[in-house]
Amino acid sequence: MLKMPTETPSQNQAHIQAQDLLRFIDASPSPWHAVNNVEQRLLAQGFTQLHEAQAWRLKAGSSYYVVRGGASIIAFTLGKQALTDTGLRMVGAHTDSPSLRLKPQAAFSNNGLVRIGVEVYGGPILATFTDRDLSIAGRVTVRTETGFETRLIKFDEALMRLPNLAIHMNREVNDKGLVLNKQTELPLIFGMGEDGIETDRQFISHIANSLQVKVEDILTWELNVFDTQKGTFWGANQEFIANSQLDNLASCHAAVTALLATESPGSTCLCALFDHEEVGSESTTGASGSFLADVINRIAASTNLSEEARLRMLAQSFFISADMAHAYHPNHPNAYEPCHHVLVNKGPVIKTNANQRYSTNADTAARFITLCERAKVPYQQYAHRTDLGCGSTIGPIIAASLGVASVDVGSPMWAMHSIRESAGVLDHSYMISVLQTMFNS
Repeated sequence: MLKMPTETPSQNQAHIQAQDLLRFIDASPSPWHAVNNVEQRLLAQGFTQLHEAQAWRLKAGSSYYVVRGGASIIAFTLGKQALTDTGLRMVGAHTDSPSLRLKPQAAFSNNGLVRIGVEVYGGPILATFTDRDLSIAGRVTVRTETGFETRLIKFDEALMRLPNLAIHMNREVNDKGLVLNKQTELPLIFGMGEDGIETDRQFISHIANSLQVKVEDILTWELNVFDTQKGTFWGANQEFIANSQLDNLASCHAAVTALLATESPGSTCLCALFDHEEVGSESTTGASGSFLADVINRIAASTNLSEEARLRMLAQSFFISADMAHAYHPNHPNAYEPCHHVLVNKGPVIKTNANQRYSTNADTAARFITLCERAKVPYQQYAHRTDLGCGSTIGPIIAASLGVASVDVGSPMWAMHSIRESAGVLDHSYMISVLQTMFNS
């Protein structure tokens, strides 16, 4: 079902917001970079950093953020009205995307070539990683005089590649598709072996030189493979965008942009960006961890809420789980539920699943529809084909753990979990508008 708007964002405004999204993604090739870039935006707008190990002294009307594990961040602005009267207005998304992660001892040699062992993270479309200009980014722990410190690293140049096997040796590739063995056929080619230099040292030296440290001072890493091709506009009227990690950095960008545009809200507004959604959220930095509950409890404590008052606050709260949605692909009509074709550039998608793979119910869907109408934004509704397994989000996790009303929504996109995904310019602007309307409600 498609509800048409009474007005649309200007093409110029939507283009500017989409361009900012592409720049954000290009600068965020790992969850740690994404959080660092969000942090810089928050600081530029006057947000104050909090630390979990320190006491919090919060002031009404002020804005704060806290980072856990480097890859999850929660930002909030305390509203002017009492928490028990308004509850919390919350948006949640995730900073991670399906990818390849380097193993702890990654480099090995074979027939004069240095190859890099990788592990599959989440559920990427592996075939899309072939014949791309790949590089690595993430975080590295480095030995210091007092212990160790964590540093971000990102190689802008193409360092690695996963070449396809020529069709002369794989004659059925166009009939049966490209299937890659995750152990033997995913290692990436890094370079030629160097005489007299151990393979592992050759690779680690590259990292050490970038960080300007000794090889011996590299302790551990969490490194992500990414595509060095920048995001771009495409289409006859440049109405589409393409980039990696639209799922789900587009939702992160929309949530943060909406929060930063919300001035002096009556309700307390909160944006929670979690790591590890693509692998189940079961971690200290994932949505199944205590991060959001801990922050909410400390907000309640700072305003001297009793336990009963805290529960009253949660009963008044509303959570929007923002994660991208499956746009209708005209080349594959049989992959979609016949009455639930959602279209690119036609507005946010309300996602529903009877088996609670999404947190949406009739009440929360109606609430989001009302927000769309206030924002003069179109909306669509999506249900997955009954004979196909349905993915899930952080929505059910948060709804169950906090007992808050929750809805699952997302902007429509093509090629979810490909290394190169596509979405609509207008949809990103629509999502920002409706999230800002929620924060101001």
